Amino acid sequence: MHAKSGAPRTGSLLTRLIAELKSLALMMLYFASWLVPLLVIKNLLLDEYAVPLTRLSAAIVGALILSKVVLVLEHVSLGTWVARQPAWVDVVLRTFLYGVGVAVVLLLENGFEGRQEYGGFWPSLGTLFQHPDLNHVWINTICILGALLSFNILAVVRRHLGKESLLALLIKPLPSLRDTV
Repeated sequence: MHAKSGAPRTGSLLTRLIAELKSLALMMLYFASWLVPLLVIKNLLLDEYAVPLTRLSAAIVGALILSKVVLVLEHVSLGTWVARQPAWVDVVLRTFLYGVGVAVVLLLENGFEGRQEYGGFWPSLGTLFQHPDLNHVWINTICILGALLSFNILAVVRRHLGKESLLALLIKPLPSLRDTV
């Protein structure tokens, strides 16, 4: 049995590596589909105020990092109390915890970026709370929270339907409205 997921360790190392890379790529595409439009919207708004634009590579790298962190955290148990609760409790708790992590990372990133300008990491971080860049941290956090919330909801649906059933459900045409009434 695999120590973290409880799944048997089958296949070669290469097969498991390919499966892991495929999962990472799919998840990165999912998060990039949230972060790239966020970047475009921010750049369109910032251009009006002659603020330097953010690079597309930042959104792609951010999506890749977020994807790997979420892939790892999916295998972390939130305890037996959460396991006995309705699925929405797991969704809300995971989204909240991941969101707090995102906010902390974004604050640390801004503190690190401004260390030259403000004379060190801690002065830079302290200045951030009185600086207009704090709004950018909140915008990024809110958008990423939306991505995490919908991801966590889909994870619950996938767990209940099964991975293959969810995929089959998404690739077949919707029934007509007359069939559902």
